[in-house]
Amino acid sequence: MPLSKKRIGIVCPYGWDTPGGVQSHVRDLAEYLINEGHFVSVLAPAIDDENLPSYVTSAGRPISIPYNGAVARVLFGPIAFSRVRHWISQGNFDVLHLHEPAIPSISLLACWAAEGPLVGTFHAAAKRQKVSFAVIPFLEPVIEKLNARIAVSEAARETLTEHLDTDAIVVPNGIYASLYRDGKLDERWTGNTIGFIGRFEEPRKGLSVLIDALPAIITEIPDIKVFVAGPGDSEDALKEIQPALRSRFTFMGRISEEEKANFLASVGLYIAPNTGGESFGIILAEALAAGASVVASDIPAFDSLLGHGEYGTLFESENPQDLAVKVVALLKDSVARKEIAQRGKNYAQAFDWDVVADKIYDVYQMAMVGGNGVTLSSENRAWNKLLGRQG
Repeated sequence: MPLSKKRIGIVCPYGWDTPGGVQSHVRDLAEYLINEGHFVSVLAPAIDDENLPSYVTSAGRPISIPYNGAVARVLFGPIAFSRVRHWISQGNFDVLHLHEPAIPSISLLACWAAEGPLVGTFHAAAKRQKVSFAVIPFLEPVIEKLNARIAVSEAARETLTEHLDTDAIVVPNGIYASLYRDGKLDERWTGNTIGFIGRFEEPRKGLSVLIDALPAIITEIPDIKVFVAGPGDSEDALKEIQPALRSRFTFMGRISEEEKANFLASVGLYIAPNTGGESFGIILAEALAAGASVVASDIPAFDSLLGHGEYGTLFESENPQDLAVKVVALLKDSVARKEIAQRGKNYAQAFDWDVVADKIYDVYQMAMVGGNGVTLSSENRAWNKLLGRQG
């Protein structure tokens, strides 16, 4: 990281106090840059203003909208726009980093409101984003204001190219690889075990695919156990599982980062049966760094992250039979399982924040060339047009 210290503004479009990959990425990036001596201010929607980190400013309470197979908590409208403008005017930023500036939330508002060195990071990956790209006539002149664009994966870059006919530099999400590399074995989770982490109530996370694969796995691996970590109602989830299978499942709820590192280092296999809507798969990078043998659906983002099967095992998305075959083969071949896990662990060091943050900072420097800092735009024609105003 260069010695020149900067004032960096980062906009998170999603509710800060709701779990999500974008929020985690923004938090880790902000804290990494702060530890490097930069001044960082994050603007984000928030339900609870009182428990925010000192570097986060609330833009107001988010609202929920359907988005990319899930529910996104975002913030839009005239009051939010006023708060965004005030934050920019007070920030005296050298560069403004806007996450998901193509969806109707405060990153888009900030892009309308600001002039100067602007960087946009695009996370979404899907064939058709009805919500996020519904306002394309207003997006094109806004996206053109960005001095530099980052996509977190090839899948995200292709989505951006398809919908907005523009390109981006691919810089992956970051992880603290050393945290996961130092995970300790915990006998509670070792042996013929399967691990799953995520919002298991969301269909696109694919827990149902794993459930459907379990009978075939049990036939070959009679003592198999499944551990599920993450937010959700475990009682409702258990009701959806056949009674004969329920004893195989342990729902752990939310776990700490240290517990997650130990969990990933201990489970026999880590399974990511997601059915779509993923642009990167940060949990896969964490699992690899911890030394887990990963089995993931072959959706584009996971296929790319796992090196087309070099660093983890892929199965046909939404095919529980294929998942069962891959799980059984790995659990019966400890040598193959350990070899692919070791390759993945070495590869995952490329996602460490020491590497990723340097790449992001290089993009900042590129955006700042010839710039004089971030200022408020004197014109907001796109905003006025959206509200049905003239001028």
